Amino acid sequence: MKIIILGAGQVGGTLAEHLADEQNDITVVDSQANTLRALQERLDIRTVHGDAAHPSTLLNAGAKDADMLIAVTNSDEINMLACTVAFTLYRTPTKISRIRSTDYLAQAKALFDSGAIPVDVIIGPEQLVTNNIEQLIANPGSLQVLDFAEGKIRLVAVRAIKGGPIVGRQLKEIREHMPKVDTRVAAIFRRHEAAIIPEGDTVVEDGDEVFFIAARENIRAVTSELRAIDEPYRRVMIAGGGNIGATLAQRLEKKYQVKVIELSYDRCRVLSEMLEETIVLHGSANEPAALLQENIENTDVFCALTNNDESNIMMSMLAKRLGAKKVITLITNAAYADLVGEEIDIAISPQQITIGSLLTHVRRGDISNVHSLRRGAAEAIEVTAHGDAQSSKVVGRSLEDLALPPGVTVGAILRGETVLIAHRELVIESEDHVILFLTDRNRTSDVERLFAVGFGFI
Repeated sequence: MKIIILGAGQVGGTLAEHLADEQNDITVVDSQANTLRALQERLDIRTVHGDAAHPSTLLNAGAKDADMLIAVTNSDEINMLACTVAFTLYRTPTKISRIRSTDYLAQAKALFDSGAIPVDVIIGPEQLVTNNIEQLIANPGSLQVLDFAEGKIRLVAVRAIKGGPIVGRQLKEIREHMPKVDTRVAAIFRRHEAAIIPEGDTVVEDGDEVFFIAARENIRAVTSELRAIDEPYRRVMIAGGGNIGATLAQRLEKKYQVKVIELSYDRCRVLSEMLEETIVLHGSANEPAALLQENIENTDVFCALTNNDESNIMMSMLAKRLGAKKVITLITNAAYADLVGEEIDIAISPQQITIGSLLTHVRRGDISNVHSLRRGAAEAIEVTAHGDAQSSKVVGRSLEDLALPPGVTVGAILRGETVLIAHRELVIESEDHVILFLTDRNRTSDVERLFAVGFGFI
């Protein structure tokens, strides 16, 4: 596939890295020559220096015969204009744009659905991050919560803690503990070891990061097997009243006791008018006295959501030491995410969340969901099976007969409205939604080929 990426920042660069590894023809456009040089030194891609929305720049990038344009510059306006120019002058088939402004998103139907601005897919990073954090707060004890099949199936990551009924025991014993609950462990990550593809006799150890798949209503029951179940959260403190912090507070304030700490007095005034039941505090979450005054020791979840990684990390560590039960930290720099210790419970990467959403539209085949995991090393995908036993390599075959690439497991299947947890004898039928876990994202193209035959894709 010939893809043009506008913007060589963190999202554009990471996306180029993902797609270049999958044998796509990638061209990256940016106005910063140094950024492009650094990217070209480590990736087999083409680069074009210039303004992303200029017709001549897009022409030089190959817009005339490109299959897809992905606009992820830091400017919403440039992203939208570039999509318009690519469509009007070069008839680029698929145009994806990152749009951050809530003003534009609020009018998405009139602006985009109507065709007034020719953007086929809108990616809103702030909305995606907010959704992610909201899921984590709604599922105490989880490190990651990912929805498939319109929320009917969930992939959840949980840290196994000594004392959980299944910790120190074989996975097959889960069925004895919960005979009425069906689940499948997709993968286990153990400290710095390679991913473990679990079997029935695999022993769960204390500290393991366990990814399991289950129907939405069974998540809490399965989590209780791996660790002592956390009480439902009630008190949430948010440091940073920007777009993400404000939107999160707005979504949570009806269900939880929410406080927002914001350094800018003017922004505090805006927040106080926007939020109905949230307590808005003017101050810094880096000050121990301010946190203690607001009873940080009774806070269930502390969310550091400013636009400064260093501040987020420091205030999260401070909040944890002062008694916050759980801390969630927004970290944009991947190097920092690898350095943070156990004091930070969950590090959120906007880039990886955004990448997953973008990959959904780039993958070949009928793929409706892609989630990037483990900082891009692993993936979970939802693909629909089509065709019949003659035209497909998967339809009409049991899971044990599938020629799955190494490191790939089937977690669950949605058949109509029925959730079927994967077992060896389960036979895939046409139109099944199949949830797969890939411990190595480099196997994605192999999975695409396996499912693509029945789609008529090459």
